[in-house]
Amino acid sequence: MPTQRIETAGAPPAIGPYSQAVTVSGWVFCSGQIALNPADGRMVGDGDVVAETRQVLKNLDEVLRAAGTDRSAVVKTTVYLTDMRDFSKMNEVYAAHFDQPVAPARACVAVASLPKGARVEIELIASLPSPR
Repeated sequence: MPTQRIETAGAPPAIGPYSQAVTVSGWVFCSGQIALNPADGRMVGDGDVVAETRQVLKNLDEVLRAAGTDRSAVVKTTVYLTDMRDFSKMNEVYAAHFDQPVAPARACVAVASLPKGARVEIELIASLPSPR
């Protein structure tokens, strides 16, 4: 089954040689998003991990929408934090966002740094609706 590139102006454009997301065999694989405002490409939040997490999840929602699915179909996420002391604040926003009966599987790891000084980055995998 061919791979399809997903692009939307509702999320920041890729800042490197990758796609916002790709679909293949009924799945969408979203690249990591940081808290960039898609309108102007600037970081959101002034270093506030709560504001950053909200923007990251908003960006991911837009990519999922462009792929033809939504957050209820997310099965796996990976969260990258530059400071694990931000975990509880990020987790509070994350939990409110993924408030469905079965939360996605998740990994959360600390990293030395992220692009553009971001404090959080999230990538995800979601299923696509079955063709009718």
